[in-house]
Amino acid sequence: MSREYHLQPFQSATPLQIDYAHELNEQQLAAVKAPPGPALVIAGAGAGKTRTLIYRVAYLLEQGVPPERLLLLTFTNKAAKEMMRRVADLLGNDVTALWGGTFHSLGHRVLRRHAERVGCRTDFTILDREDAKELVNACLGETDIDVKATRFPKGNVLADIFSLAVNTHKSVPEILGESYNYFSHLAPQIQDVQARYAARKRATNVMDFDDLLVLWLRLLQENADVCEQYQRRFQFILVDEYQDTNRLQSDLIDLLAAHHHNLMVVGDDAQSIYSWRGANFHNILNFPKRYAEAKVYKIETNYRSSPEILHLANAAIAANVHQFDKELSPVRPSGARPALVVCGDAQVQAAFVAQRVLELREEGIELSRMAVLYRAHFHALELQFELTRRNIPFAITSGLRFFEQAHIKDIAAFIKLVCNPRDELAFKRLVKMLPGVGAKGADKLWGRFQTAFARSGTAPTPPPPSDTAAPDSQSPAASAQPAVDEAMPAALAACREAVPKKTLPLWPQFAETLRQLSAAPMRQKADTMIQLALEALYQDYLKETYPNYRARLDDIQQLAGFAHQFETPQEFLTQLALLSNVEADQATGAADRESQLNLSTIHQAKGLEFDVVFLIMLCDGLFPPARSLDSPERVEEERRLFYVGITRARNELYCCYPLIRMTAGYSGDLAQKPSRFLREVPMPLWDEWNLRTV
Repeated sequence: MSREYHLQPFQSATPLQIDYAHELNEQQLAAVKAPPGPALVIAGAGAGKTRTLIYRVAYLLEQGVPPERLLLLTFTNKAAKEMMRRVADLLGNDVTALWGGTFHSLGHRVLRRHAERVGCRTDFTILDREDAKELVNACLGETDIDVKATRFPKGNVLADIFSLAVNTHKSVPEILGESYNYFSHLAPQIQDVQARYAARKRATNVMDFDDLLVLWLRLLQENADVCEQYQRRFQFILVDEYQDTNRLQSDLIDLLAAHHHNLMVVGDDAQSIYSWRGANFHNILNFPKRYAEAKVYKIETNYRSSPEILHLANAAIAANVHQFDKELSPVRPSGARPALVVCGDAQVQAAFVAQRVLELREEGIELSRMAVLYRAHFHALELQFELTRRNIPFAITSGLRFFEQAHIKDIAAFIKLVCNPRDELAFKRLVKMLPGVGAKGADKLWGRFQTAFARSGTAPTPPPPSDTAAPDSQSPAASAQPAVDEAMPAALAACREAVPKKTLPLWPQFAETLRQLSAAPMRQKADTMIQLALEALYQDYLKETYPNYRARLDDIQQLAGFAHQFETPQEFLTQLALLSNVEADQATGAADRESQLNLSTIHQAKGLEFDVVFLIMLCDGLFPPARSLDSPERVEEERRLFYVGITRARNELYCCYPLIRMTAGYSGDLAQKPSRFLREVPMPLWDEWNLRTV
């Protein structure tokens, strides 16, 4: 009888500089010391994901893996540099030979060496987003497409469509059907522009950002020797924020790891919230299926939030069917239960947040340690007014303040011109939206428009202050308005001879819209004016101009609802002007963000933490938005977004919703239901706050 006896290669124990068992908890330590092979690390919010990844890199280096044999893929170069700096500090060694950075930066590094293999020169240049848009527009100009007759998407929208297609491995018609269905009938023409764009890039030896990944993947797929070179080079591959990868990035990772399967991906399926920009939730969810031998490590000890906030977070995400089971466990002492705050309307909600913020500041919490988070920009519209009124400085983490955004200024320009036909800036802003009108063309049109008004003898009287009575029928302002009504169509007709040829097909619609806005009773209410401008003209402009058309449309519709409270368009415009001036003062006088309250969308706040968090406008139809309710998968992503919002809070959490919300003038106030996500949380986890006016 014979039997096999396996000899194991002898290796003396590796002396380690770092006491990993002392520096890490048991769950982190298990992931850091994972054996070679595929590994999925599910790191819950606030559980030390970055720390685990840093110590994993250090551990591999201490095990004798040369730094040049490691590949660390992140979503920002800053994150990669910070990780490598911390590894170097831990070990006291130079780790610059380690390949670390974003997918795009590493794709660029590889393509500089092998560009000829994919039909490019190694001295290629890279287009930024503005350059790419201009090149797409140039390709569009080569076609025989009548962009005026078909309301064809502009360069930045086309660039977004092309980018989404390549990053998700989908065709242009598929992307149009899913995200731009209002352009689906133009699929053949859009594909023609896409082909021209690709040919022009090759001819001019340029790449856009997507090419850095597309051509990197093609290089590996079509050149076995190059592929094997990098598969052998990178003995261990580590990927951060794996839940945010798209299909293209996932394919790159799988191909690079195909030789040895020494792949560790780190992420949190419960924080996958970027499908709208191409991230594929199924990459992380199906990782154990693609790598049958994969080991799954869960890191569930949360160092950020109080137990009460974590209990709420666990309950909030429990309803999701497609997820890895995990339970965030606290290490911090007990604190206050999250507050459920029911507000009469959006103004009451804003007043509550503002008052509570001031109270917390008096208690010693800095404004910078507090945040108001929301699903969409327009949810904070009333709050921005209230904070400004109370002189509470705030900063918008997610970009421009609501009233500084281009589409809000565009809509305001319609009202400004009707209220004051002498407003040169408003007139020029409007005409430059039309195809073929640039700065010089706008100057010429303004000259004709102004001359026509001067001939009419109309001199609109400035509106009275909002705290005075409206003029009676015999006042100068009242008697002048009919003359303005008659002068507006005549002045626009006088401009026709100066209208560029490209603009002529749209000029009648533009003139008719302004005529309708100027006529009584339309001009008496700002909300009805906004709705008319939107439906008659501006909605089509939004579609063809902005990739995020639906979000901007939501903003404008909310603005119309907000405008309903003002008696006159002049009063509405006055409030906008006062707010804008205060914002400008704050921007120049508050260089120190430590003195500002944070306002942000939840998407932009991911990865951040605050002592106090207010989640606002938690109404069904707003959060989750109505357009997500027809898809269980979208509802699950919205629930993950709610979870991300909750887990930003360290000590205090306030979840707020109004009982009614203003809508555009045609329908008035609208009763609201609390978000289904609030209703899914057991009531004992909440501390209900009942607001009373003193």
